[in-house]
Amino acid sequence: MLELDDLYTEIENCKHFPVLVEGPRDVRSLEKLGFRHIIRLDKPLYAMVEQLEHEEELLILTDLDDHGRKLYKYFYDEFTRRGVRVNNRLRLLIFQTPVRHIEGLARYLERQEIARPADQGLKKRD
Repeated sequence: MLELDDLYTEIENCKHFPVLVEGPRDVRSLEKLGFRHIIRLDKPLYAMVEQLEHEEELLILTDLDDHGRKLYKYFYDEFTRRGVRVNNRLRLLIFQTPVRHIEGLARYLERQEIARPADQGLKKRD
């Protein structure tokens, strides 16, 4: 079972990595969580790979629906073939939540905070 503290910890650990997302709503959601190096898919796929192929490590946070999974597989294969390390830890944790679209991640975490008893509140690091 997913512990929200684990999700928050992983978010904190990943904030400094470049993160590839599908759309502007995904960008806004991740900005709310403190990510700053967010790259939106706004070019042909091959151009996105060329733009990021010199990164040492990055996250691919495409949606968890069928289309997003296909995009993820394409980018994962292309980046790993070029020697770029793809960090999957946060994506795997998100799979353990009901969130299927990255744009809903920040709102999901807000709702979880509201629903938690006061003595179990998360200790977020800003």
